[in-house]
Amino acid sequence: MNRHPLNPILSARDVPYPATLVFNAGVCKWQGKYVMLFRDDYGSTETQWREAAARNLPWPGFSTTVGIATSDDGVRWAVGPKPVFEMHDDVVQRVYDPRLAVVEGRPVLCFAMDTRDGLRGGVATTDDFENFRILSLSAPDNRNMVLFPERIGGRYARLERPMPVYSRYGGPERFDIWLSESPDLRFWGDTRLVLRGADVPWAGSKIGPAAPPVRTPRGWLTTFHAVRMVERNLPNWEREWHKEYLAGIMLLDLEDPSKIIGISREPLLAPEAPYETVGYRGGVIFPGGMVLEDTGEVKIYYGAADTVECLATADVGELIALCER
Repeated sequence: MNRHPLNPILSARDVPYPATLVFNAGVCKWQGKYVMLFRDDYGSTETQWREAAARNLPWPGFSTTVGIATSDDGVRWAVGPKPVFEMHDDVVQRVYDPRLAVVEGRPVLCFAMDTRDGLRGGVATTDDFENFRILSLSAPDNRNMVLFPERIGGRYARLERPMPVYSRYGGPERFDIWLSESPDLRFWGDTRLVLRGADVPWAGSKIGPAAPPVRTPRGWLTTFHAVRMVERNLPNWEREWHKEYLAGIMLLDLEDPSKIIGISREPLLAPEAPYETVGYRGGVIFPGGMVLEDTGEVKIYYGAADTVECLATADVGELIALCER
């Protein structure tokens, strides 16, 4: 992987409306342009958070919106004048962590939603990135949903990360990656396990989907995120932060994407650069978008330190070899 020399490629200073943290974006190519939907947390500052930590005060908190940016080259971005996707009412507190796929020529958005009744995952479609039609919302608690960019065996498919608590009461976070199918993007079922967090030796804690998969001749090239707990306190705006987020990569079978046919034995990306190790939550890498170019270059877009959006690139053949070795 090669971190782009212009990293971070998007940050709060690029946004023409209130923004503090800009990260965890979904990216796709649509109608000749790169389109990014990014998470924007705003309403409080680093100074306020550090003061709250020093004085043992309640956290200042954030409001959250989803903004849009477009690009001709996938590197330099023009941010839209206002947020494009947000929900607030008596039940819904916020929507965030967008993931984009172009399915049958139409952009489809997966997102997370915090509600009074729990965390839910959603699927929505759009034709213009201004109006979104919500097709489905999961039961609590489920998140990190990403769609495959085409039907498989006549059905839509998505990866997701349910968050069981009661059934694993008293233990560590051990969340896994699952796959569900749908005939219409509305009703989801036939859910089956893809990868256990316990089976990723360099993780040690929860895992989940990252960017939507891309098709290659060898299989669905698929990123995931994995968390490992560290004893040291990682740089952060809060009092304590001990979760290091890393990116992994695997190949899923083209006909049955619940079947892993290859997986990297080591992390694809680990926090090393200053913009990955220092921020609101240092030590975090979270891929949310992946674009396979005609040249064979793979662009992987990722949130860093829950603070900025970044880009790393690699050759698709090398990524496949990493999974198959």
